[in-house]
Amino acid sequence: MKKILFTTLCLTLLVGIVFAQEMIPATNKKALENPPCKPFISANRTVPEYTFTVPPTALMTSYYDYMIGSYNGLPLRVIPSNLYGGRYFLTYHGKRSASGTRRVFYAYIAEDGSITSNNEITPVANNEGYSTVAVDPVSGKPIYAWHANTDADTQNEVQLATDAYFEGLAGMFTIITLINNPITIYTSPTDSTTDNEFIWPTAQIGPSPNADMRRVYVIARNSVTHTYGPSENPYIAWADFNGDQIEQGNPLNWHYTSIPEMDQWNVDEEWRRPFHSIITDDAGNVYYAGYHFATESDGTTNIYEPDLDVFKCGNYGEGTWVRISGWSNLPTWNPNTSPTDTTGTFTVSGSNAPYGDNELYWSLMNSSHLNATIDDIGRIHYPGVWGLNNSDGYYYPNFQYTKEVIFDPALPEGSQFKVNEIWPQKDTTNTVDEYYQPWDNVPPWGEEEYVQDPDTGEWYLSYNLSWDFPYWDQSAHGDAMFFHCSNMKVTEGNGEDMLAMVWQNCARAKAFNADGDTDYSAWANTPEIWISVSSDNGTHWSEPISLNNIETPEFAGIKPMWVYPADKVIYVGESNGQKIGKLGIMFYDDFTWGAFVISPGVGATNDGGRVMFTELEIVFPPNAGDDPTVSPITSILNQNYPNPFNPETTITFDMPKTAHANLSIYNIKGQLVKTLYDDVATFGKNSVVWKGLDNNGNNVSSGLYFYRLNTNGKVETRKMMLMK
Repeated sequence: MKKILFTTLCLTLLVGIVFAQEMIPATNKKALENPPCKPFISANRTVPEYTFTVPPTALMTSYYDYMIGSYNGLPLRVIPSNLYGGRYFLTYHGKRSASGTRRVFYAYIAEDGSITSNNEITPVANNEGYSTVAVDPVSGKPIYAWHANTDADTQNEVQLATDAYFEGLAGMFTIITLINNPITIYTSPTDSTTDNEFIWPTAQIGPSPNADMRRVYVIARNSVTHTYGPSENPYIAWADFNGDQIEQGNPLNWHYTSIPEMDQWNVDEEWRRPFHSIITDDAGNVYYAGYHFATESDGTTNIYEPDLDVFKCGNYGEGTWVRISGWSNLPTWNPNTSPTDTTGTFTVSGSNAPYGDNELYWSLMNSSHLNATIDDIGRIHYPGVWGLNNSDGYYYPNFQYTKEVIFDPALPEGSQFKVNEIWPQKDTTNTVDEYYQPWDNVPPWGEEEYVQDPDTGEWYLSYNLSWDFPYWDQSAHGDAMFFHCSNMKVTEGNGEDMLAMVWQNCARAKAFNADGDTDYSAWANTPEIWISVSSDNGTHWSEPISLNNIETPEFAGIKPMWVYPADKVIYVGESNGQKIGKLGIMFYDDFTWGAFVISPGVGATNDGGRVMFTELEIVFPPNAGDDPTVSPITSILNQNYPNPFNPETTITFDMPKTAHANLSIYNIKGQLVKTLYDDVATFGKNSVVWKGLDNNGNNVSSGLYFYRLNTNGKVETRKMMLMK
């Protein structure tokens, strides 16, 4: 393999406003040139077995090739199996001709996989877009929402349609204007937001405090540019309903609210750009979960603050909104340049000075089009891409990997957020690294790995290749060719502990297109759909299924983009102790693999693509791993307090029985700093104080540290921050 030269790539995402013309960066960080490295692709676990129950089937040819579905939700929903034998409702936007008007469509997919309805929802061509759907779990009736300019002003409105769905017949709509813009939102008795156009709706149905009713929520986001980009403070409409009201076309009694703290973000001088999704649980709690980035009023100076957010409102959305926040940052070390050169691989921009170990970390970024769901045990999940960042506000485009956030509301404050790996995943025998490190894939753990170029004899850092984005030749649109490539989604709990994670991965396409690696020449125009599954509510995940036009016969000639899974895995049964489920997927087969709707268009003419549906039957591995003995464990190691700390902190752990325990402190290279406890620990709570000293009695420097408890064959690790 010839020497790979990585070029500077500045990733931007495009905000899908109504005409998809305004380009807004999805991150406040700047891209750095990647160091010369040698990539490879590896697998850690067995890929689940699967078959196509519905082959890729075209719903329509569309000439609107930009994010065909919901903004931060799922436009494909399962119909309860006991209702009319139905399978799915779905919605998307598209154009029937290159010169036509963008419209919102719906489709009903029956139990046998046939598409029995596939038409526009409204009779008026008013440039509709970004539709969402929610399905009533009791009656099976769908509720749709989208935005369009339906009146004489220049702002868009949010429209809503209920479908009577009588005796299995879809398309019996009652249509209203739900949110008529602009809306004035007050952050105090005298102060109000100055830019309000609420579009990009997402719908969610939860329980109602009223008997025999459900409550539907429609959340819309502020699209108007505030200083440097959309503030996206949300506006929420809600109403109680039952199936009879929908069937009879009766009007619902709508109420409106917003999230005050996010409204304040809109008017503050600082810029906070949120990426969130609405969800509900069975107890009547409403959540708005995701992440944000923040800068000072100049739009470029980063504000260092917790970036993971869960806004929670009890009492069915009528109570006070409370914000819970945490960090997505995961520490790493700066690997040596070669086996003989101890200079750090990653250096400060414009110099050869290497970053210190505490100046590099992984954090959530380029993940604006996530969604959030709740599993069967009440935990919130939302996916994202973790990129390699440095303390100067820069990142390295080649190093981006799929992970997720798990928020557990049952845990104590300060320990509710957890970052969980999806792909790649750390080797189960690696007890040195807290999480996956791309340059540490084989033992001995905690050491970087290298390959030698046989032609030049030069050594290169070796890393596991990932690029969780579509990639193609950037000559047409420059950086904008990554248009909304962060389209990744997770399903919600299905009552059987089964989840699926679906995203785009074009690592192999990028290896050829951007890096010139001829080993991947066949992948030049091959985006892929990747699917990872879990049978234990996302505690463990499988190696991904890859659907592409090279390795998957059913995808021959198809370039899949804008992939959306159904909201639930449909449980089929079990075989040999393994759960089997069906997963519906909607995607866009982009004929030219690039957004023509963004000027300049790709190609001489707009040849569009096909909106498609497919369904897989997947055998879920036990605990989504090769080892059926692996099972979720109960944590006994608690988060230190205070954290961050100076000069000392307390660490507690709860012993299920009296046994020997070792509690030790490590730095981010996995080197032992201090053994705090190495003795028999009694049943119940044990407490140890660390005063920031190493084993030699010396004060340690500020930075991130790990504390690891090893007892009775169980190892747990948590991180903490010393700040001086």
